[in-house]
Amino acid sequence: MTDALEQARAEAAAAVAAAEKAKQDAEAALARAEQLATEAAASAAATEHAAIGQAAAGQAAGQAAAGQAAAEADVADAAADAGLTEPEPVAGTPVEGLPTPPGGPLAESAVDVVRAGYGFEGPALELGALVNGEARVDVPVRIPLAMLNRHGLVAGATGTGKTKTLQVLAEQLSAAGVPVFAADVKGDLSGIATPGEANEKLLARTRGIGQDWSPQAAPTEYFALGGKGTGVPVRATVSGFGSLLLSKVLGLNDTQESSLGLVFHYAEQAGLPLLDLSDLRAVLTWLTSDEGKGELEGLGGLSKQTVGVILRELITFADRGADAFFGEPEIDTAEFLRTAEDGRGVVSLLEVPGVHDQPALFSTFLMWLLADLYNDLPEVGDLDKPKLVFFFDEAHLLFADASNDFLAQITQTVRLIRSKGVGIVFVTQTPKDVPAEVLAHLGSRVQHQLRAFTPDDAKALRATVSTYPTSDYDLAEVLTTLATGEAVVTVMNEKGAPSPVAWTRLRAPRGSMSPTPADVMSAAVAASPLIAAYGASIERDSAREMLARKLEAAALDHRERTEAVARQATIDAQLKEAAAREKADAKAVTAAERERKAAQAEYERQQKEFERTERAAAKARAGRGTTTRASSGSRSPRAGSTGGLLGEVLGSSAGKAVVREVVKGIFGTLRRR
Repeated sequence: MTDALEQARAEAAAAVAAAEKAKQDAEAALARAEQLATEAAASAAATEHAAIGQAAAGQAAGQAAAGQAAAEADVADAAADAGLTEPEPVAGTPVEGLPTPPGGPLAESAVDVVRAGYGFEGPALELGALVNGEARVDVPVRIPLAMLNRHGLVAGATGTGKTKTLQVLAEQLSAAGVPVFAADVKGDLSGIATPGEANEKLLARTRGIGQDWSPQAAPTEYFALGGKGTGVPVRATVSGFGSLLLSKVLGLNDTQESSLGLVFHYAEQAGLPLLDLSDLRAVLTWLTSDEGKGELEGLGGLSKQTVGVILRELITFADRGADAFFGEPEIDTAEFLRTAEDGRGVVSLLEVPGVHDQPALFSTFLMWLLADLYNDLPEVGDLDKPKLVFFFDEAHLLFADASNDFLAQITQTVRLIRSKGVGIVFVTQTPKDVPAEVLAHLGSRVQHQLRAFTPDDAKALRATVSTYPTSDYDLAEVLTTLATGEAVVTVMNEKGAPSPVAWTRLRAPRGSMSPTPADVMSAAVAASPLIAAYGASIERDSAREMLARKLEAAALDHRERTEAVARQATIDAQLKEAAAREKADAKAVTAAERERKAAQAEYERQQKEFERTERAAAKARAGRGTTTRASSGSRSPRAGSTGGLLGEVLGSSAGKAVVREVVKGIFGTLRRR
């Protein structure tokens, strides 16, 4: 500040000297013009020269007066910077020897209130200088470093300078030894890693707000979701991400969200690690299969229709490249709490231009990082400076179509994470993008220009104005007329009370306002010590493999059971066939036995018949013999011959052959059967 004061005094002295010389030149020119005017009557040429001289004298006098006024203004500003002036009077009251300051919306008494309201005793981040007609170098606007864990909001329409404000804050936090995490949505925040370049326009602006500007880069680490883009890959496991955040990304309704929570619960209880999206699909498929559908009977079960919706959304999600974001190694959020060797905080930039078409994904991923930080960090209470400041760019994407449970989780995280030493700064377009429950926990606000082109815009403007502390500004007018790089600021002071509302011209970043070249970023990523730990993905045994083995075992068991059933069926068929054959054989044997018995009976009948016949024949022969003996002796041989005819026939060789064949036929049939 001493060098700046000396420089200002030297410039003021030079300006005064120039003004005095210009005044002397003007007086000399005026005298010459008067002399020429007296000689005008002598000749027309003399008259013409006199007129020209008089005009020149008037111009010189005007320049001299302007130069003197500018010199006196510079001297006054320098004296004010050095604290050498008397207390400033109320605006509009002239003071001898000082120019009247240009008019602004605040009276000088209100300016004094603003000056006192931002005169903090502890370390603070310099936001800029108060604007009251022109920038007031003697009224800096600041934010206490210790109050940044009370969170904040940077809002404004597109193109009003929100990203540069974020860069200014991040640079000063890093310089104070506070690590910073921010999402580089459009890719232009990467310039924080490259020193800025001076130009006349930049230096004129910084001098006008009392900023002693010099180029400086901040220590930066680049990250990329799943390695898509330039940066160290950031991954999370599906189980670590959680069902609530995943439901938000997939756009599930309350019923589907509840069902997905049940699936996560089952996987945890069953010891099935959900590492990537394929694991989750495998569990969903298992729970609706014949083998696994009974697993959730005691928990209410799952509807096949609901599972079908979730599976379709997961497939669409993966087709957009989201499957690269889930897996191992999961990033350790402690990597975002590092400081450089010189004590400055490392700025961790999540490069997300590669997923600009999936805003819900990266905004929800940022919420996961916050939740993980909350779970991992210990309670520390209020610190002199935060352990980490988390910039949540494009915050409106996080809250769009959010369920009540999701909003409740965000609100709880914002409310409680400050006790872990973490500050959150939401960056969005209008305050209405952030739910009232969250806004209620934000201590500082930097509001860039708002536009009111539509009735909805006008309504949003009125709502925004109503949330500011009472001030002498017509905020509805001020907020719509702010220039780029200007904002309406109010912060939480060291006592926890809101500071006065201040129209502020913000500081310029010391890093480059253009993106860092891609080759420089790639080289920085390749040299990062984190690449060794997180560069390559890891595949380990997880739910998909476990369930595949279980399904394979179930299929093998099913196949074995099927084969056993088939074998048993074959055996049963064979036994049945054997039984049928046995039964048929038994029937055949019975029939044969009946036939044998019938044949035997027939044989016996024939035998008996034969014997009767034989006996009858014998009896007949005996009777004829008696008769023959009683008759004449001459007829005895003929009668004997007649009575013994059957015997002779049967006794002959031909008769014996006939009898043998008959008996053979009968007993041969019996043997075959």
